[in-house]
Amino acid sequence: MKKKKSRLIIRISVFLAVLVGVLLLLAVSSLGLIIYLNAPPQALEFTGYDLDGIRSSDGKEYLIEVRNGESANSVGLRLQRAGLIRSNLYWYWLCRFEKEYIKSGTYLLEIPASQMEIHRLLVSGKQILLRVTIPEGTTLKKTAKILEDNNICPAQDFLTAANDPDTIAYYRIPNASMEGYLFPDTYLFPENYPAVRVLRSMADNFFQRITEINNSALDMDPHELNRFVIIASIIEREYRVSDEAPVMAGVFYNRLRIGMALQSCATVEYIITEIQGRPHPQVLYNVDLEIRNPYNTYILPGLPPGPISSPGAVALNAVFNPEQNDYLYFRLTNIVSGRHYFSQTLDEHIRAGQLLLKSQP
Repeated sequence: MKKKKSRLIIRISVFLAVLVGVLLLLAVSSLGLIIYLNAPPQALEFTGYDLDGIRSSDGKEYLIEVRNGESANSVGLRLQRAGLIRSNLYWYWLCRFEKEYIKSGTYLLEIPASQMEIHRLLVSGKQILLRVTIPEGTTLKKTAKILEDNNICPAQDFLTAANDPDTIAYYRIPNASMEGYLFPDTYLFPENYPAVRVLRSMADNFFQRITEINNSALDMDPHELNRFVIIASIIEREYRVSDEAPVMAGVFYNRLRIGMALQSCATVEYIITEIQGRPHPQVLYNVDLEIRNPYNTYILPGLPPGPISSPGAVALNAVFNPEQNDYLYFRLTNIVSGRHYFSQTLDEHIRAGQLLLKSQP
């Protein structure tokens, strides 16, 4: 009986030893397979890559686009086709076991990178940011083109957002568009960013900056604030040297006070380029000054219907802090230095020379 028990114990021990060995072998094999599948694929000869939202120019850095609403499995299939991961199946289970979901956007991936490293990047939400600069005095249409040229958002999407009544009402702007209320600045946006979010970032920046310039700006009636923005947008397109901006503000306030037409070349330029879609003029002629349009401040007294550009800090500061002077006229006299001649009488103004325009940004 004792011998039978001993043999049984030996058999069980052998069985357990074999089982443990098999399990260890399976564990080691599985671990090896996981390590293999997780590792970066063997580098292939690179000849340039741009396929289905994954592109690279040097084979060392890849831009990966994760589309809105795209499944993790779809992303894995594209990564596998691009040769960035070994197995879409491993990617699928990796995404299933992880609590974090991959996020839409455009990401910069440096290779070699393991599947786990790629997954961590795509769930981090740390998208590549593109730097884009909107110069002072830029109009909505030109801003839209700059954004499209820099792959931020389509120009038409941006213009649609800028003319959306709900957005305009949200910012309490008494105009038909957001013209003038998007602060010119350098921004960092992800590639293919929603136009509405781009617009709101620029508008939020405007209201923050104008509050820094005048802490009571947001307490003003929207129509009152709009008058300041309109005048600032005109000054932005007129001045060349920053210390002349407050002087110009004084001139425009003097004209408004006596009911004199503003006679701003910038408003006529706005009609020609933004409303009529013609090239930017180098010189304004009498026929230009006689264009019948609400924005023509040569033939209509008072302010135009809305801003004509995005004013920067200098122009906005000038309208809130104008120079007190007796000037009614100014004229660009030195196109190199950008200096203007300011005068009190029409005779002085005429003697200053021909009309010259500030060049377009």
